[in-house]
Amino acid sequence: MSTTTTRPRFATRTLLLHLATVALVVVMCTGVYLLLAVQQLRTEAESTALGIARTLAEDPQVRDEVARISAAEEAPDPDELRKGELARLAADVSDRTGALFVVIADEDGIRLAHPTSSRIGQMVSTPFEEVLAGNEVVDWQTGTLGESARAKVPVLDDAGIPVGEVSVGFERTGVFDDLPPLLAVIGITAAGALALALLAFLLLRRRWERLTLGVQPEELVALVQNQTAVLNGVDDGVLAVDTAGIVRVSNDAADRMLGLAAAVGRPLAELSLPSAVVETATGAPTTSSTVVDHRVLYLDSRPVIRDGRPLGHVLIIRDRTDLIALTERLETVQAVTAALRVQRHEFANRMHVVAGLIDAARIDDARGFLDELVERGSVAFPVAGLDLLSDPFLHSFLGAKGIEAGERGVSLRVADESQLIGSVAEPEDVAAVVGNLVDNAVTAAVAGARTPRWVEVAVLGDGDALVVTVADSGPGLAGIDPMAPSQPRDDDTDRVHGRGLGIPLARDIARRRGGDLWIIDAGGEEHGAVFAARLGGTVTDTSTTEENR
Repeated sequence: MSTTTTRPRFATRTLLLHLATVALVVVMCTGVYLLLAVQQLRTEAESTALGIARTLAEDPQVRDEVARISAAEEAPDPDELRKGELARLAADVSDRTGALFVVIADEDGIRLAHPTSSRIGQMVSTPFEEVLAGNEVVDWQTGTLGESARAKVPVLDDAGIPVGEVSVGFERTGVFDDLPPLLAVIGITAAGALALALLAFLLLRRRWERLTLGVQPEELVALVQNQTAVLNGVDDGVLAVDTAGIVRVSNDAADRMLGLAAAVGRPLAELSLPSAVVETATGAPTTSSTVVDHRVLYLDSRPVIRDGRPLGHVLIIRDRTDLIALTERLETVQAVTAALRVQRHEFANRMHVVAGLIDAARIDDARGFLDELVERGSVAFPVAGLDLLSDPFLHSFLGAKGIEAGERGVSLRVADESQLIGSVAEPEDVAAVVGNLVDNAVTAAVAGARTPRWVEVAVLGDGDALVVTVADSGPGLAGIDPMAPSQPRDDDTDRVHGRGLGIPLARDIARRRGGDLWIIDAGGEEHGAVFAARLGGTVTDTSTTEENR
């Protein structure tokens, strides 16, 4: 019941509002057109008066007569002027043109011709000094015959000196004689415009309701609000692009992930986005990934088709930075676990050897074997200088990396200047950063032409911060910027010095720790690239820990 009554009331209010708007527009246009018409009539009257005045002022008979009267020493006789040639000429021109008056005056402002004969010989009622200075004057003035559009033109003698003036005027009512018919035409046009506007509105309203399935504007507002709430209430980014490449929808998550500002309505190509985003958003349905501002984004594109007509594409953007970082940390844990498994297996084998020696009553040999184990460690990792690291985590972690590097033909070594007083307190972050640097260095060494292939790691302590440098025998960076985010690739052969996701994520972890990751040397003739990383708050003082115990 309420729905049935609300829609007609709304439609009625909308109709009246639109009609009032159209009526206001028509009235304003009518007023402006009327103002222009009045101005045009005034201009035409002034132009006509000026043309007549010029013609009469240039008439040789008028010029000679006015010059003769102005040159006379005595004032002209009014009776003679009324019967003179100037009065006749002025009357003839006034009759032919329909002018309100045609007045001829001498250089003293004395009327030599005037429609009212009694005023001949008297002084003109309007200023004449500017005209006698040689200027033409066109204006609306009020004289003895009322307000009129008048033009004043100087009369020149043979020497070109002003000796009088010709003034021609048209009555106001005569100027606007054409105004009533013009008003009638304007009124009829305005009424037709209102009728046409009413018809157009009814047709548009009918089409609107058919296109919106009867949904009224108030309901459309609710739909838009719901859509906005849904789009901005999800963590995934939504970017909709039409067939022309114009962004039509971009929710808050998409703006945040892609670093956009006011993207709606702008071409996608002008938003300075990575090529992977542009290609995925406008190409065939596909799923890809890219790195934007050191964050790993997965892109899922789907076409929008309605009634067989393509409308564009919708790009779903998911932030997988934390997931990728966790995956790499898990890979690091797996490497350490594998190293520990090897260590346990090797240690068990050696314990069997000791047990066999004891069973064989070879006590001296067993003691010597145990002394050798104490000096070398339980497992002999293929990493030169590994004994310089007393921290068990780094010892095992770099030992495991040394095994992996050895399988690829690369020797891993610890630099002689390495020194770490304390123990690693954040093994996950340290493993993620150091592991990425070592893995990239091993890959670079394999890709290089130098032999033997090697990777050198230097570990230093700086208070509670861990400083690591990694150098390799690879070809160097060779113009590659590993810090620039790039699209990850499916194959691992190309992932040299950060061409994948490792370097951006490692630098992000280092910066979150109050440190950074940077390039010390891009590479030269003796070695490849040298990277460094500093991670704050990742080292604890061993002596302090033991005292607290």
